[in-house]
Amino acid sequence: MTSHNPIKRRISRQIHVGTVPVGGDAPIAVQSMTNTETCDVSATVAQIKALQDAGADIVRVSVPTMDAAEAFGAIRRQVDVPLVADIHFDYRIALRVAELGVDCLRINPGNIGRDDRVRAVVNSARDHNIPIRIGVNAGSLEKELQQKYGEPTPQAMVESALRHVDILDKLDFQDFKVSLKASEIFMTVAAYRELAGQIDQPLHLGITEAGSLRSGTVKSAIGMGMLLAEGIGDTIRVSLAADPVEEIKVGFDMLKSLHLRSRGINLVACPSCSRQRFDVIATVNALEQRLEDIKESLDVAVIGCVVNGPGEARVADIGLTGGSPNLLYINGKPDHKVSDEQLLDELENSIREFLKKRADEETPVKDARVAINVAVVKAATGES
Repeated sequence: MTSHNPIKRRISRQIHVGTVPVGGDAPIAVQSMTNTETCDVSATVAQIKALQDAGADIVRVSVPTMDAAEAFGAIRRQVDVPLVADIHFDYRIALRVAELGVDCLRINPGNIGRDDRVRAVVNSARDHNIPIRIGVNAGSLEKELQQKYGEPTPQAMVESALRHVDILDKLDFQDFKVSLKASEIFMTVAAYRELAGQIDQPLHLGITEAGSLRSGTVKSAIGMGMLLAEGIGDTIRVSLAADPVEEIKVGFDMLKSLHLRSRGINLVACPSCSRQRFDVIATVNALEQRLEDIKESLDVAVIGCVVNGPGEARVADIGLTGGSPNLLYINGKPDHKVSDEQLLDELENSIREFLKKRADEETPVKDARVAINVAVVKAATGES
C-alpha cells in the first residue's frame, strides 16, 4: 500500500534514553508506565516484560520512596528495556536510582528544593549520561502560577516549563525533554504549540488522565494526532485507565495511521453491512488476536463484499474480498478462493507464509551487505 506522509517533523535536539534515541530524526518512541507496586519486584518485572513484548521502547516506573529505589535496582537487573524513574521532590531518590542504572530521571528541578540539591541531581545526571524529563501537569501547577492565571491555562503551563528549563540552562545541562500535559485537549495542544517554538529539546506528548480504554483512546488520538500531524512530538505516552499494554497498542496504531511508525499488522476492514458475505466483525476481531505476536509491518485488507473489496485488496499485501465464493488477493492479485469455514485459518496461514517468504528473500540481500561492509573495513585497515 502506497503511503503519503506530508508531515514535516519539528527539528529537535536528540537525547538518548538508554539505547533509544529521542528527538532529531529518530523514530517517535512509544512508552508506557507500570501500575504495579514498585516494591513488588516480580510483578513489576512481569509487567515491564509484557510492555516490551507489546513493543514499548521505554517504560517509566514510579519511585516514590527509598525502598522503592532499592526495588528499582533489582528491577533494573532483570530487564533490558530503557527505564525512566518517576520521582517527585526527594532528590536523594534521584541520586540513588542514578547509581542503580536508571536511563532517565522524570523530576522537575524546580521542585527539588535548595540550589545545592538541584546541582547534585544535575551533576549526577551529567556524570551518568542520564537525561532529565521536565513534566508539567495542569493539575499540579505552582501556587503562584495558579494565583497569577486564576486557573490552568496553556500560558501557565508553558511558564512553569520554562522555569524548570531556566534552572537547567543555568547549570549548562541540555539533555532533557519536556512534557506539558492536561486532560483538556485544546489546552494541551496550545501549550505544546507555544513551547515548541521556544526550545529545541525533544517533546514528550500525552493527554494526561485521558480516561478509559475507549474514551481515553479517542481523546489521546485527537489531541496527540493534532500535534503529530504538525510535526510536534518526539515520544508519546497514551494515558489510559486500562492495562498499560493497551497504551502501547494504541500508541503504535496512532503512529501507523499517520505513517510515522510501522509495526505489526495494519488492518483495513469495512464496518460491515447487509452486503457482507461473511461475518466481518468476528473475523477481524479474531484475526487481530491471532496476529498480536507479529512485529513486521504488513497491510491486510478484510472487506465483506465485492463493492469496495477488490480495490482495497489490490493495494494491500494481502486482501480478502467477500463473494460467492470469497477471494484472497496476495500482492494485489487474485490468488485463490476461500470458503467461509476456512476463512480465518486461511487468512492467518497466508499472512504468516507471506512474511516468511519475504524474510527469506531479504536474508541474502542483508548477508551481501554485511559481506561488503566487512570487505570495505578490511580494505581500509589493511587486513587480508
